[in-house]
Amino acid sequence: MQSVSRVALLLSPAIGDSLLMMTIARNLRQNGVCVTVFGRQMQSLRAWFPDVSTEDDLDAEHLTQSLAPFDTVIQMHCNKPFAGLEQRHPHVILLDHICRVRSPEPMADRLTRFCRDELGLSNVHKSNGMTAPASLQHRKYPLRVAIHPTASTTDKCWLPSRFIRLAVKLRELGFTPEFVVAPQERAEWIHVERYGLSLPDLGSLDNVATWIFESGWFIGNDSGIGHLASSLHIPTLSLFMRRGIAHTWRPGWGAGQVLIGSTYLPTGFLKERYWKYMLSVRRVSRAFEQLRTNPHFA
Repeated sequence: MQSVSRVALLLSPAIGDSLLMMTIARNLRQNGVCVTVFGRQMQSLRAWFPDVSTEDDLDAEHLTQSLAPFDTVIQMHCNKPFAGLEQRHPHVILLDHICRVRSPEPMADRLTRFCRDELGLSNVHKSNGMTAPASLQHRKYPLRVAIHPTASTTDKCWLPSRFIRLAVKLRELGFTPEFVVAPQERAEWIHVERYGLSLPDLGSLDNVATWIFESGWFIGNDSGIGHLASSLHIPTLSLFMRRGIAHTWRPGWGAGQVLIGSTYLPTGFLKERYWKYMLSVRRVSRAFEQLRTNPHFA
């Protein structure tokens, strides 16, 4: 990368992928490379990445012209956000091989190693550089447990009724469980208020980040919001359907642990279909208690 002066990072709409790619942005900047990040999620969080130049999503119609000023273009997946990117720029780096490799390392570690071994950067760190505005207080509400019950696909989601039972149990233990969902998901989750549970209307991703940063704990599915909590060093309990997926996509920054729902199921088909039924409220509650009482996490 010594001869490269300008790099474009193209981010998918996925929050988790975008936060992971910011590890590359931070390491490039730390090594004197000018980076511009294109993606609406990080543009929404630009106040949390004050040292990185962020822009909104690029327009496919003018993609070639937009990328012309850059020496190198980096994208995580071969088809997201743009397919056929190699035909639009002479030096494209795709990271699918890093996602697919069989490894116990989470993506945060894999991308850090990519920066060192494949980009040849000397000053490398796993942090994605996310920094809270000075006006905010980390874990200001230590008893607030942020619960994120949704994910990008329904097969990643634990049963809604069990999330509610877990929240009620946490409340009985003296915690303040609150649900966080995307604006377009609120109608499907407004019923939690009938149980006396809170569903704050947070709106923008920037507001979600603020709310999570000041929460004490996070419990959720395999999702981008789990990566957001981990980036902000909120102790995180993440629920995964399969161990292999957890190895790759578990949050990899702050303190936390994962819970696998399909441990005792024999085949991939059964794991993906029935993990959410096998994972009991008692197991999740017990895992949260272990997280809470771990001196390294509390």
